[in-house]
Amino acid sequence: MADISKTWRDSAWTRFGALAGLRPPWRVRSLTWRILALNVLALATLVVGLLYLDRYRDSLVQTQIEALTVQAEIVAAAIGEAAVREATPEGQEFLTGQARPMVRRLAASADVRVRLFAASGDLVADSQELAGVGTVQFADLPPPQSHGWREKLVDAYDWIIDFLPFGNHRSVYREIPNPVASDYPEAVAALRGGESSEVREIAEGRLLISVAVPVQRYRQVLGALMLSSDDTGIEAALRDVRIDILNVFLVVLSATVLLSLYLASTIARPVRRLAEAAEQVRRGQGRKAQIPDLSSRGDEIGDLSAALKDMTTALWDRMDAIEHFAADVAHEIKNPLSSLRSAVETIARVEDPAQQKKLMSVLLDDVKRLDRLISDISDASRLDAELSRAELEPVSIGRMLETLIEIQQTAQPDGPTFDVKIEGDPDRLVVMGIEGRLVQVFRNLLSNAVSFSPAGGHVGIRCAHEKDAVVVAVEDQGPGVPDAKLDAIFDRFYTQRPKGEKFGTHSGLGLSISRQIVEAHGGRIWAENIRDPAAPLGGLLGARFIVRLSAAITKGA
Repeated sequence: MADISKTWRDSAWTRFGALAGLRPPWRVRSLTWRILALNVLALATLVVGLLYLDRYRDSLVQTQIEALTVQAEIVAAAIGEAAVREATPEGQEFLTGQARPMVRRLAASADVRVRLFAASGDLVADSQELAGVGTVQFADLPPPQSHGWREKLVDAYDWIIDFLPFGNHRSVYREIPNPVASDYPEAVAALRGGESSEVREIAEGRLLISVAVPVQRYRQVLGALMLSSDDTGIEAALRDVRIDILNVFLVVLSATVLLSLYLASTIARPVRRLAEAAEQVRRGQGRKAQIPDLSSRGDEIGDLSAALKDMTTALWDRMDAIEHFAADVAHEIKNPLSSLRSAVETIARVEDPAQQKKLMSVLLDDVKRLDRLISDISDASRLDAELSRAELEPVSIGRMLETLIEIQQTAQPDGPTFDVKIEGDPDRLVVMGIEGRLVQVFRNLLSNAVSFSPAGGHVGIRCAHEKDAVVVAVEDQGPGVPDAKLDAIFDRFYTQRPKGEKFGTHSGLGLSISRQIVEAHGGRIWAENIRDPAAPLGGLLGARFIVRLSAAITKGA
């Protein structure tokens, strides 16, 4: 049953939610929902902070305390003038018959509760009491309030704030029957000649604000006048502000959600398209799986799209290269194997020792050729992996060439002479590279120049610093290279050897490996012919191989 519910849920979201470019909310790793949640959370945090209007409420309470104090002073002055009897044996005292109606009238006009305490602490008058048979208290009922969903939301918010640790918790006001001044700290302070106020909580989290001032006549404290008022006006002001904030919040929330969805659609959807295309490429679903071209966006996702597209193209090119390399290897190995097979089949039928010796020589040459070919193929096949793992280090090309030339001259003292021209300090001709592989490149170029140069000839070597690169040129005095083959000589297994050289002594991978190494170092290698400008048709004087590598920044450069 759970599987059926899950299937229905996924299919329903596929039909509706996917239209907006959203993933299901139960997939918490969805970038869309993360963007939406982050933006809404930031907005909600701000709104909660605005709704927590504690300081604003305190300022309103303080304002009401000041207003009640002014009213209390006016009422106290009026009572002190009109409701006090003088020249009694006990001194001055209140005229209760005049004080009570006067207190009720003043309280009604000020919309507050007024209580008058005598100097003894007894209650003289209370604006909420009606004198008659016994004592009756009355109080005005609050006006009916609307209970819309926003008001209910504000009420719920107030209820939560009251229970939070940072809520203002005050003492609770309780109505006391037959109260005296000592029941109220503010009244006690007023009987001592000072002004005081208290803020207490009443039912449903509302506040009761009380202010007490002394009633004086001729600087004699006759009693204490206490004015009390609830925070109906304050709560109404706070509620209005909170409802206004909620209204703005709803508008901003709607805009935030829409903008978040738009932002997510411009980020999450393209990223998902790129991920799906990359997954199709990974699964090898043919070359029909194309990476979407989003480079026109001009942002990071466009850069990612271009990088993935280039990476995929490089991957297919590498696969094509591997396929062609495998075909070339099979073709090149097949030739010596065929020769070996023919020699082996023939030697079994030949009885002439001279013929057998000749066939054995052929067998030995083919084995050597296979061994050399397999070694070069192995070197070429692991070259990419080695270059990708190796760390580059400063390599002095000038010193390297000096060492290689010295080794070449020692190995072939009767070979061609070397005309070396290293411009500048050899220690300044430095590149960042893999020394062993660069040695392989220049050793191969020097060997080719020596093999193509005639006996008694010259091999020219020039190394110089040109702008931000180190350039090395190796020249021979051989027959040159056909113009149509100047680039083909760098192909795998391409061979064009001097006349008279024994067949099979070279695999045809040397220049191909050299180009691969130079390009892996971010450089370039190419060949060109040396022509005689005095000859009518520009006769060939030899070949020149040029290597250009980016120069490293050295101290003092």
